[in-house]
Amino acid sequence: MKPEVLQLSPILIPHIRERLEQLFNVHRYYEQADKDAYIAEHGGKFRGVITGGHTGISQALMARLPKLEVIAVNGVGTDAVDLAYARDRGIQVTATLGALTEDVADLAIGLLISVCRGLCTGDRFVRSGQWATSATPLAPLPLARQVSGMRIGIVGMGRVGRAVAQRAAAFGCPIRYTDLHALDVPYPFEADLAQLARDSDALILAAAADQGEALVNRKILQALGSEGYLINIARGKLVDEPALLAALQAGEIAGAALDVFADEPRVPEALFGREEVVLQPHRASATVQTRTRMGEMVVASLVDVFAGRTPQGLVR
Repeated sequence: MKPEVLQLSPILIPHIRERLEQLFNVHRYYEQADKDAYIAEHGGKFRGVITGGHTGISQALMARLPKLEVIAVNGVGTDAVDLAYARDRGIQVTATLGALTEDVADLAIGLLISVCRGLCTGDRFVRSGQWATSATPLAPLPLARQVSGMRIGIVGMGRVGRAVAQRAAAFGCPIRYTDLHALDVPYPFEADLAQLARDSDALILAAAADQGEALVNRKILQALGSEGYLINIARGKLVDEPALLAALQAGEIAGAALDVFADEPRVPEALFGREEVVLQPHRASATVQTRTRMGEMVVASLVDVFAGRTPQGLVR
């Protein structure tokens, strides 16, 4: 018989959905109108759970799945999973580690270019018809900030941080970084985040943050300075959003580009009208190629656990 698997969030790649249906009896929890009643009736048979990094799974739901063996997270974030409880129950938790690196790093550089060169502002200028009707075609647009040669500070020199550094280096950007300790990488280490901010034209957040708290506060933003930019492709909770908004309003930093927010999908509305801010809906990994790799890793982790093998991407 096929193993019974509870799916908490959708997977967008058709052939991954087909593969899951071939191998398992998949129950789409997210489609159920009365979720409590559904678990009351079926919760005793599920051996596996598929979820997303943002969705995770509550301890209360895990407690109602007595046969649960594996939670396969279709993402890299596990902060929405009670790992200690899962460990105590002997439930294995996997994530799609490494699958997102290239896309997330690509978006970091894309956001940096977008906010420094005013790409979104320019796009709106053309689409609104202002370019065609302006007496002085480019007069309403401020001059942009050159990206090549910018001093880049990277917060977190893991997989993503290293990939960001590799891309930034191609633009001739001097790179420094901070992390919990110095690493074996060809870039200078700075232990003090405030000093890194002072020495950077752009601060790029790439830190693993499953248990993290706000690192970027008013002090760090003031250190970054009126010509500095903040890029966040890590986790929204790494940034004190009220402090960021205050810094933008006061001109204490030049701009920000954000793919992640503290309370998604609720984004501070005060950011919406600011031309020096670029916003994305947490979609750094949203390419066909990466989502396919992620789906394949989810399938493989379920297959391995049910076969008694140690799965790839096991979170310890």
